[in-house]
Order: sequence, then structure tokens, then C-alpha cells
Amino acid sequence: MAERLACYAATEELSRGRAHEDDSPSFRNQFQRDRDRIVHSSAFRRLEYKTQVFVNHEGDMFRTRLTHSLEVSQIGRTISRALGLNEDLTEAICLAHDLGHTGQEVLNSCMKDHGGFEHNLQSLRVVEVLEERYAGFPGLNLLFETREGILKHCSTKNAEKLGELGARFLKRTQPGLEAQVANIADEIAYNNHDIDDGLRANLISVAQLKECRLVREQYDKVLSLWPDISGRRMTHEVIRRMINCLVTDLVTNSKGLIDHYRPGSIDDVRTAGAPMIRFTEAMEEQLLELKRFLRKRLYQHDYVIQMTRRAASVLSTLFKAYLQDPGLLPVEVQDKLERQGHGPLAPGGRERGVADYIAGMTDRFAMMEYERIQR
Repeated sequence: MAERLACYAATEELSRGRAHEDDSPSFRNQFQRDRDRIVHSSAFRRLEYKTQVFVNHEGDMFRTRLTHSLEVSQIGRTISRALGLNEDLTEAICLAHDLGHTGQEVLNSCMKDHGGFEHNLQSLRVVEVLEERYAGFPGLNLLFETREGILKHCSTKNAEKLGELGARFLKRTQPGLEAQVANIADEIAYNNHDIDDGLRANLISVAQLKECRLVREQYDKVLSLWPDISGRRMTHEVIRRMINCLVTDLVTNSKGLIDHYRPGSIDDVRTAGAPMIRFTEAMEEQLLELKRFLRKRLYQHDYVIQMTRRAASVLSTLFKAYLQDPGLLPVEVQDKLERQGHGPLAPGGRERGVADYIAGMTDRFAMMEYERIQR
């Protein structure tokens, strides 16, 4: 693989390796192994029943965190291929980025006196601690570069406890380009599919969306080509063209930045002083306009706020109930609560164990548990 990659791409030959000794795969490279371990994990399967903006039982046409992760992966691979990067690493990061993304605000509030709750750090906890699949080590034992990409954000307090993995947050250095690509692919995916889901739910309209230049320009192009088009065909044509517009801008601008910085290795990328995977300033302005629209019109819509408050009430009630009566928990979870540890990735005490359990719940299971403890 290394012969086909740019000199600044991540390679398994120059990888910083795994935390625990592991055998070498026979028919896959090391980054493909990471991807496969993520796909076969319990946390990844549960993403099928975790939602993005809409609750899972509201309909079968809306995105879940699983379909979102797949869309992020597809976009990420396209960008990585265009830039000569390691597609397998990008895919692994994209598929794992949401493994711990549940109830961020409410769980952080519940855990405010016990170390807080960060969804990126929780995703790392999933792959390093919480998954129990292998006899020789806890978690999935992923390569450093994969874990680096999963941890997009981290507080200074926690970074200080993460050793080499947390160093870049303290030194203000950059992750590898594959991690940078995964981060932007996530943004491209959720902005566009939230538009699609918002239209399906009749929470926003095409007329409103045309307030945003990025949408309006693509809408006008589609209408000029097919004057009679409407409905779902119009929506899909506009969204796919928006994604193509964003990816094209990103790849073109990033190539220019890479040429400017001239990195000779992934370490040069890390010490460049600024990310090299970026949109042009003009596109950033259009994206900011779209984000503001979505925040005002969709995320702050009365219906979405109502669902968010309902979810927050469910999770906070479960957290308090489990702490007050651990007997409500499965026996294996009760056993875990007795384990003590220190540091952001340690098993932790009772509160951390309860937060881990709740963060791993699907929408449906959380509602079932809530109804059970209310009886």
C-alpha cells in the first residue's frame, strides 16, 4: 500500500503501533484490521438504533448514527483517495467517530462532579476499555493513528492524563491528514442529511432553505436543467450536488495547502501549525450561513426541542435511579461498578460505570428502561 500513498499519508510501516502486543493479520493490512474490529464491535451495531436529530421510533426513513457513519465513511474515502491518503485509516476513523456520541449535554451535567462526559473521549473509552471481545487485552487495541483520529476534541485536564495521545491538545499540534479528512467528512455528511431529514419531517421547507446561498445555487442549477422536477427528486438532486460542491472545494483547496506546506511525512503534517484539510474562505462563509439556518430553523424547532428535552429527562432519570438502586442494573453491570480506577480511560467508579451503561443504550432500550423503573 505504501507505494500508492503520498509521502505525507499514514502507513502501517511508520505507525506508532498498538498499546498491546498483537499478531499480524494474514490477508489484511493493519488499518483494515482496525476497520473490521470496529465494524464487528457491539457499540457499532448499536448505532443502528441511535438517532441523529430524530428519535428512532418516529419513522424508518430518518438517519440513525449507523447510516450517518456509513455516509461519513463514503465521503471520507472519496476525499482521501483524491489526496493520496490512506483510505483504510480514514474509513476506520469515520466508522468509529460516533461510538460514544450519546446524551452529551445531559450526561455531562450528571457527571459534573465526577470528571464530566465528553462524547469524543467516550468513543475512545469504547474502543480502549468498554468493548470486551479479545482474551489478550481490553477494548479493540487499535493503532495509534486510528485512536488519534477518533479523539477529535479533548479538554486540557483529560489530555494531561492521556500521554502520547493527549499531547497534541497540549502542544497545539495537528493530527494526521486522514483524521482531518474524517472530521470534515462528518461535517459535510450531517449538514446535508439533516437537510434531507428536516424536509422529510416537514420541519423546514425548500423555500426557507433557499435563504442559504449554498442551497439556492444548486437549486437554481437543478431547476434550469429540469424545469418540471419537484419533490424527492429535486431534494436528492440538490443535496448530491451540494455534497459534490463541498468535496470539490475541499479537495482543491487542500491540495493547494499541501503544496504550500510541502510535508514530507505525517510528522510534518502534525507540526505544520495549522490543518491542511480546509475549505476555501468563501465556502466556509456559505457553510456558516447554512449552519446558522439549521440551528435556527431545525435544531431549535419546537418539535426537536421537545424531543431533546424528553430524551434528557429519560437519561437523567435513569442515571439517578441506577445510582440510588444498583439492583436495577444487570448483574454484569453491577460487577463492573465495583471496579475502581483512575484517569479518563480507567474503568472508574460507580458514576462512570452508570454513564458508560447509559451512553451505550439505544433509543428504544433507554425508553424501555425508563418505563420499567417508573412502574
